[in-house]
Amino acid sequence: MSGGYWEEERDQALPPAVADDVVDLVFPVRGQTLPADHAWALAAAVAARLPWFADEPGAGLHLVHAAASGNGWQSPEDDDDGVIYLSRRTRLTLRLPRERVDDARRLEGATLEIAGHALTLGPGEVHLLSPLTTLYARYVIAPEDDEGAFLARVKQELAAAGIACRRMVCGRTRHFRGPQGPVLTRSLMLDGLGHAESQQLQRCGLGPGRRHGFGLFIPHKAVK
Repeated sequence: MSGGYWEEERDQALPPAVADDVVDLVFPVRGQTLPADHAWALAAAVAARLPWFADEPGAGLHLVHAAASGNGWQSPEDDDDGVIYLSRRTRLTLRLPRERVDDARRLEGATLEIAGHALTLGPGEVHLLSPLTTLYARYVIAPEDDEGAFLARVKQELAAAGIACRRMVCGRTRHFRGPQGPVLTRSLMLDGLGHAESQQLQRCGLGPGRRHGFGLFIPHKAVK
């Protein structure tokens, strides 16, 4: 990762119990390949099975990722025109209000058609959000070309939500093909959050596009 923003660490209390008003519903999948750039196609396939998904404010969709190699191999995800190859460990994850979980189980056993690629979903499993206070978003929509301007805007948005930003690290950029043209995203790591702040960010995300896989946070190893 490249640019960043840093403040000294503060003492952390023991984490409280994790609320379950928003959860991840995780489906094992069977399939061979998906387009590397599948944000809009996957969201459309899910919404075709779950008509309420596109209008549910609390709904989010984690994009599907291939396993990276430790031997210098470049992930197919780095080639936006290519495909990613699925494995037995591949999962499709929806972030949902708890009251929508039973509705979303209609996806169990369904085969989604995603830009000519078939993805069959198994039984969904509910996962609670993480109690960790270091979070990572693979893709945050970033209309700014300048990394510093992006970080400044993120800090302002967090402050407006009552979240004090202590450490941010901005990483790789990636373009997606949206219906209105290219969409630029940046990865973002946030460290030194309070427990309530971490829960809030996981529930609400950051910026637009969560139903297409943008602005959703997952746990990350703490920065030392």
